[in-house]
Amino acid sequence: MARQPVVQGGNPDEDPQKQRDAALRPRWLREVIGQKAVVQRLGIALNACKKLKEPMAHIIFDGPPGLGKTTFANVVPNELGTSLQMTSGPALSKPADLLPFLTNAEEGSVLFIDEIHRLPRIVEEFIYPAMEDFRIDIVLGEGVNARTITMRLKHFTLIGATTRSGMLSGPMRDRFKMHEHLEFYTVEELAQIVRINALKLKTEIADDAALELARRSRGTPRIANSRLWWARNYAASEADGRITLEVARAALAMAEVDGEGLDKQDRRYLETLVGVFEGGPTGVEALGATMNLPSDTLSDEIEPYLLREQFIVRTPRGRMASPRAYQLLGKTMKKPPQDEQPRLLFDE
Repeated sequence: MARQPVVQGGNPDEDPQKQRDAALRPRWLREVIGQKAVVQRLGIALNACKKLKEPMAHIIFDGPPGLGKTTFANVVPNELGTSLQMTSGPALSKPADLLPFLTNAEEGSVLFIDEIHRLPRIVEEFIYPAMEDFRIDIVLGEGVNARTITMRLKHFTLIGATTRSGMLSGPMRDRFKMHEHLEFYTVEELAQIVRINALKLKTEIADDAALELARRSRGTPRIANSRLWWARNYAASEADGRITLEVARAALAMAEVDGEGLDKQDRRYLETLVGVFEGGPTGVEALGATMNLPSDTLSDEIEPYLLREQFIVRTPRGRMASPRAYQLLGKTMKKPPQDEQPRLLFDE
């Protein structure tokens, strides 16, 4: 029987969002919606491990937040019938923090490290021999009296998740045999996820309401689940408990989510870029200072969707609002000054 996951760096029971994600998260590969290519490759690797009776190769999942990296990390040990230990990169500040996870690893068990790109370099180098040779070298003493003890480990599978694969060092990235990138979901896939999770929550939802929630979920299952939870609460409080199209639209309007899936902060970003900086170009630090938000919050949480949906563009000189942003805000796009307009080759 698989052991309960070990979580370091915080108790998931204290976070309602993590509770909701765990309740709605698929447990088996056949239950995963979307990411068809990743599911297919993972299924082949899992079948091979079962037939060859070998541990799973080390895997790294990368992609924006909320696309299912943790879900896949939970599916793998379930499929293999083994145990799972969970931690995160920021929680491992020194090699000693990693020792309990490595020494407690069982044969074929899974160790999941979220945000693995935030591992300190000293911890990253400590885990290299554990990944390759399933051993760790512990130094006892100091100076001329120091000696090294080699400890053998059970063959385990390391699964890493990162939202910034470019920040992984080359040696770390090369030690993963499988590297899977998760893509954004289609509206149809998200609608299917919403319908399935509504059944788990014993909530009746109309097909057009599921599509409406999916359209405004920014291609991300985590956001779709959050929209579903809010619509469910709204339906229970303000309606008869059924999520109809009208109820879904009213719930999203109260949550200040527009038809493009933009929330209050997204629209505030665009209003600041267009209204204060006249559409740009401007730097993210200037935007963050004006909005009283950290620049990391803008670049990591707000800008990716605005860039993907072409509301803004990045240039060498900074961020600029696109015509679509002006259309959304109901404003007229100003022409650039004469000295900034492109010149033809033979203009005088």
